[in-house]
Amino acid sequence: MNVRISITGLSDVRFERPLQLIANLFFEETEIHLNRIEEADFLIKFTLEQNGADLHVSGILERDGDNQIHAAHHADVDTSLSEKEQFKAIKNAVSHVYLKLLQELTGITQKWGILTGVRPTKLLHKKLREGTRPEIAHRELAEEYLITSEKAELMQKIVDRQLAAVPDLYDLKKEVSIYIGIPFCPTKCAYCTFPAYAINGRQGSVNSFLGGLHHEMSAIGSWLKEKGIRITTVYYGGGTPTSITAEEMDMLYEEMYTSFPDASEIREITVEAGRPDTITPEKLDVLKKWNIHRISVNPQSYIQETLKAIGRHHTVEETVVKFNLAREMGMDNINMDLIIGLPGEGTKEFTHTLNETEKLMPESLTVHTLSFKRASEMTKNRDRYKVADRDEVERMMGLAEEWTKSHGYEPYYLYRQKNILGNLENVGYSIPGQESIYNIIIMEEMQTIIGLGCGASSKFVHPETGAITHFANPKDPKSYNDSFEHYTNEKLKILEEHFVQKNEPASF
Repeated sequence: MNVRISITGLSDVRFERPLQLIANLFFEETEIHLNRIEEADFLIKFTLEQNGADLHVSGILERDGDNQIHAAHHADVDTSLSEKEQFKAIKNAVSHVYLKLLQELTGITQKWGILTGVRPTKLLHKKLREGTRPEIAHRELAEEYLITSEKAELMQKIVDRQLAAVPDLYDLKKEVSIYIGIPFCPTKCAYCTFPAYAINGRQGSVNSFLGGLHHEMSAIGSWLKEKGIRITTVYYGGGTPTSITAEEMDMLYEEMYTSFPDASEIREITVEAGRPDTITPEKLDVLKKWNIHRISVNPQSYIQETLKAIGRHHTVEETVVKFNLAREMGMDNINMDLIIGLPGEGTKEFTHTLNETEKLMPESLTVHTLSFKRASEMTKNRDRYKVADRDEVERMMGLAEEWTKSHGYEPYYLYRQKNILGNLENVGYSIPGQESIYNIIIMEEMQTIIGLGCGASSKFVHPETGAITHFANPKDPKSYNDSFEHYTNEKLKILEEHFVQKNEPASF
């Protein structure tokens, strides 16, 4: 449904993006115009009255000329703040009125309020670190962002679980974690936008890529050793890291143990074996050899027709067989991913998937809500993929919450995405004590994560200021193969800026 919204009373173009994002919570596609246009589906008139620190925002939504909806919000704007911070407060007040108008128009309550960001739990962490009591923090979140008590309580459960799993979570900024991207898969899934290339026929690309990756691991590892910086976690993602051969995996993990400082003391090493069709006894032997016990085996669904529709070539039976094989060969911390809202699926199909999951009982379970990512094949051909409506998706999420609770799992991280069905969230659940430390760290942005490999993104968190610097490697193997040395050196420069004192001579 394409909706055109005409808005008057706001001339600053900086309002366009946040108003667009909030409108997208209600409608599939929206156009925002900060002026009056004749062909608009409805008109919203804003009035802003500011007297010193007092700000009053009101809005009227007009549809068909005479149907009107009214909303207002009063806020304080600290005039001692910078112009940027003052605008942020004004934007927040405008967003309050805007959300209320659209909720009244559509009858849809947005449980996350005006939040459109990926990491809502960061807001609660920040308040608690500043000494705010949980009940007051929840009230402030409701006032500032219109978050419902249901979502505030979910956030609190997750924050409590994270601090129980990683008691020193707030003190990890002087350590780093490593993400290693392997950009190959057996096939490309219809919903995927990760840098993932079908591995068949690309052996030359694989060999060249692995040479560059070994170089990155050696160079970064040497720098970390020299500076005495510890590694908290290592995560092999992709793509599917188990797409490469057992011999290639063996050499890769040997490089990790050779190059990385105190590799045997790294708290957690995870390898995504997400595609069951890539798992073999030989590869599991390699994982055991290098003391890697946390893997992901991702069914996504236990409906064979769904797997075929989204481009996953493994069978439901293969998921079960490979999970049991991994268990028999000593994998004692297995995660599984499920996706709510896949094409053709509703509560009946998702109930079946949960029932099948019960037969395996992985240590952790990540429940994703389908997101229509702009570059995915599914989004480009959306008419071919019929998905459940908002109410059905919410019921499926409710089933996941009930099932995990009744089976002893607790939520320990969440994140949200643009264009996610039902404006819901992705939630990671685990048996207490089996949480992924890496998932907690990356979602709460508590430390630097260095991305190595094709398409890997680095996120440098300054140990003192907390300022975040992003840096990404090329997404396609050829570009990576041509320039991995340059990108390695660029990362080393950023590490020097973040972790080396100014009076200490740089060397890399």
